[in-house]
Amino acid sequence: MRKPISAVIITRNEASHIAQCIASVDFCDEVLVVDSGSTDATMHIATARGARVLHQRWLGFGPQKRFAAAQARHDWVLALDADERVTPELRASIEQVMRSDKDTGGTGDTAADRSQPAAWVMARRNRFMGRWLRFGEGYPDDCVRLFDRRRAQWSDDTVHERVLTTGRIDRLDGDLLHDSAESLDDYLAKQNLYSSLQAEAMLADGKSVSAVQVVASPLVRFLKFYLLRQGFRDGLPGLVHIAIGCFASFAKYAKVACAQRRARALAKRADQASVSAS
Repeated sequence: MRKPISAVIITRNEASHIAQCIASVDFCDEVLVVDSGSTDATMHIATARGARVLHQRWLGFGPQKRFAAAQARHDWVLALDADERVTPELRASIEQVMRSDKDTGGTGDTAADRSQPAAWVMARRNRFMGRWLRFGEGYPDDCVRLFDRRRAQWSDDTVHERVLTTGRIDRLDGDLLHDSAESLDDYLAKQNLYSSLQAEAMLADGKSVSAVQVVASPLVRFLKFYLLRQGFRDGLPGLVHIAIGCFASFAKYAKVACAQRRARALAKRADQASVSAS
């Protein structure tokens, strides 16, 4: 017998994606959809496809996924976004490791528990401008999506969240397909939003940036993904994908630098006003 798995999906207005996503995880023992306020047919489609649907107001990506994992009926969680699909090869790999690894049924703190993987990483393949990317940032876009929630959990990051664990992470065969089918305008808007959220998080943590970081970050990213990781082999879609990623990195640091300069200017004016008043 294999260990039971809960597939957990967070949604908001994903009517065009949710049916295919749920169909790709029909081998799981539970499909849980946590919706944050869809105004389209997402919840109706998910219910019709046999998913258990809950509502939770939006908490940020990390907290939302952490909440969703906590509501699952089983400790092994397969976390997906609505625009992702499990390939047959990945499904076979998941089912194999869930059969071959011993589950002690404990809290995850015993020596027997710790000897088993706490999480599994898989390659994610991204579709961009109508092409499945094979290089650069597009593939393999490694991500941890299958984990034992007793020993691993989502971070609290509001964007670019990740699964945290002190246990062993092993690799699964097969790909997770990411096919958002969004327009270039929507993709650019999303990257702008993400860079703003990242900048806000950096400022909240008291991090500062220098002019060198603003300039060097996109250049290093371009060299890494376009040349070293051969993103040029994906043609024009590969170039556009990496160029937008580089600009998003530039925008993140530029937004932090702009906020810092504004804060210093306000502090200077406050000091001047204080001196004038005295």
